[in-house]
Amino acid sequence: MIKLVLAGLWVCILTAGTSYGVAYWKENGSLLSAKDEYLDGLQYQKTRALSVPMVEGGAVQGYIVARFVYTVDAKTMHQLTVPPEPFVVDEAFRRIYADERLDFRKLARYDLSLLTAAIKQRVNERMQADIVQDVLVEDFNYVSKEEFQQKP
Repeated sequence: MIKLVLAGLWVCILTAGTSYGVAYWKENGSLLSAKDEYLDGLQYQKTRALSVPMVEGGAVQGYIVARFVYTVDAKTMHQLTVPPEPFVVDEAFRRIYADERLDFRKLARYDLSLLTAAIKQRVNERMQADIVQDVLVEDFNYVSKEEFQQKP
């Protein structure tokens, strides 16, 4: 008899709790707090590694291996139909390959802030909007042709 009364009491508590939950959900639209459609703030995107050939004396001497990180407003990123990564990679390759001031034997003296600012500016011009907020350097190294051809 006591089991039957406890089971009935349990069913009443469950029914009341469920009714309260449904009423709350209908009033507020959801049981969980509403979140923004997209996260606020910046989103960091990494590019693939670039291998830019360094030509001197009519022959390839080695490669600049570089990887960049660019920041984009998260809301803007989700609204884009074309991602900015191909533009960032293309501009980085063009800038590194064509830069006469780049001495691949002395990379420590190369002004990376000029490179990243130029990449940001050209990508935003090509996309016809201020999409890329900043370009950061993750990796920037020179690898000689011999080291590049060696198999690990």
